[in-house]
Amino acid sequence: MTFQEFLNIAFSPVNTVLSVLLGLSVVYWLFTIITGLDIDVGLHSDLDVGADTHVPDGHFHAPDHDPSAWMHFLKFLNLDIVPITYFLTLSLLITWLGSFYLNYFIPLPTWAGILILFPLFIAGMLLTKVILKPLNPFFKEINHKGEASYAFLGREGRLKSSIQDDKIGMMEVFIGSDPMTLMVRSNDGTKLEHGTRVMIVDEDLDKRVYYVQKSMRY
Repeated sequence: MTFQEFLNIAFSPVNTVLSVLLGLSVVYWLFTIITGLDIDVGLHSDLDVGADTHVPDGHFHAPDHDPSAWMHFLKFLNLDIVPITYFLTLSLLITWLGSFYLNYFIPLPTWAGILILFPLFIAGMLLTKVILKPLNPFFKEINHKGEASYAFLGREGRLKSSIQDDKIGMMEVFIGSDPMTLMVRSNDGTKLEHGTRVMIVDEDLDKRVYYVQKSMRY
């Protein structure tokens, strides 16, 4: 393969977006390595699960609707453990390689090449999950950024979704000025509405779930 052939395939109508995103990922990691500044938007091991994509403060925030299905999907991909920057970079690289070599060996019409990106990305995510799985204990230990896990017992915050009985919801707490989102359940099964101020009274670290009750402070 000549360099010109490489460029033609890498920046074909099918692969241009993937190539640009991969290039931006390389820039991000070079910036991180050179400056030592990790712009972490990860779904922390016991924090940012079931979140939307609004990340002005570097964290994912829970949606107001029931996050259960989304949360289970993220946990299936181990994104409650693995930083999303690692996961997306590797998934993107695998997808790009699959699309690149597929179009090199089997030239496809543009519409077919674009359609096949979706199953390639799904396959890339599943393969990324398998590749990163041996590193899960490492990510758990360093909490993604080399920091000790925070002690959340006794902390207060507001619910981002309603909870009742065994239903898992989301709660936002602040560590200093840093907002974090936790998975929570009602401690005694009582219904607690979205927006209620609650306090963490117990925890299940194995499941990364915290138990809350209504705060006495308003």
